[in-house]
Amino acid sequence: MSSFTSLHITALDAIVNVNSLFTLAVFIGLTWNPNDPQNSLNSDPACAPTSAIAENLIAFHVYSFSSFLFSSLVALALKQAIRLSRTTSFHYPAAVEHLVAHVNRSSLRVGMLVSAVGSVFGCAFLMLALVNVAQIKLGTLACGSSHTYAAVVPLLILVPIALLIYASLVLYAFTR
Repeated sequence: MSSFTSLHITALDAIVNVNSLFTLAVFIGLTWNPNDPQNSLNSDPACAPTSAIAENLIAFHVYSFSSFLFSSLVALALKQAIRLSRTTSFHYPAAVEHLVAHVNRSSLRVGMLVSAVGSVFGCAFLMLALVNVAQIKLGTLACGSSHTYAAVVPLLILVPIALLIYASLVLYAFTR
């Protein structure tokens, strides 16, 4: 049982740590204004971003932030449940003894899956926010800016591949 729980705590720690980094990045992204007042990177007025792109940028940042926060809170709750179930002498033996419970492995797996899904959604929304940052700084995709495509195409290829690998490994672990 101890190897089972220590493995899960390690996995949950990893989820929380990665989500914390992404949450910080999203929070900084929300406070940063990507508009280029001199429009020095995009000289073609036909490629100027619309207000809808800026609105989507903020919306995707907020969706990403909430997804990472959700995932981290679920992971932290699971960690606490595991720790409380492992020992009655956690901090205050008399006070905690009635809180000790057995963690259902199926519930733990489902909780870890839910946390992973939150992380995947957070990454997808963060990717969409970065696409909008590229459109604001380099020109819209609709105008065919080669600089925008050069920035966005690798993002739209590499991130989904990484998310597919992550989701595959999470599903594999879920079935074991």
